[in-house]
Amino acid sequence: MAITLRPDQEQRFLDAVHAGGFESTDAAMDTALEMLRSQNEWLLENREAINAKIQRGIAELERGEGIPEDELDAYLNRLKAELG
Repeated sequence: MAITLRPDQEQRFLDAVHAGGFESTDAAMDTALEMLRSQNEWLLENREAINAKIQRGIAELERGEGIPEDELDAYLNRLKAELG
């Protein structure tokens, strides 16, 4: 099977290969595919919990418990400052 990458995809892949110190592009591709498989597996295993959290968030918003849009950036910046 032959896979054709767009030039921007190819550049991102090559940048990752060089940054990650892989022995070869094959090793980088193996790692990328394993990461994708692992991520998909985790999402499937946690689907119910993720959906429950989404539903809980929607219910909170419907009750007016959310952060107003004009205050959201400031709130996120405060959280980042606390973590950083």
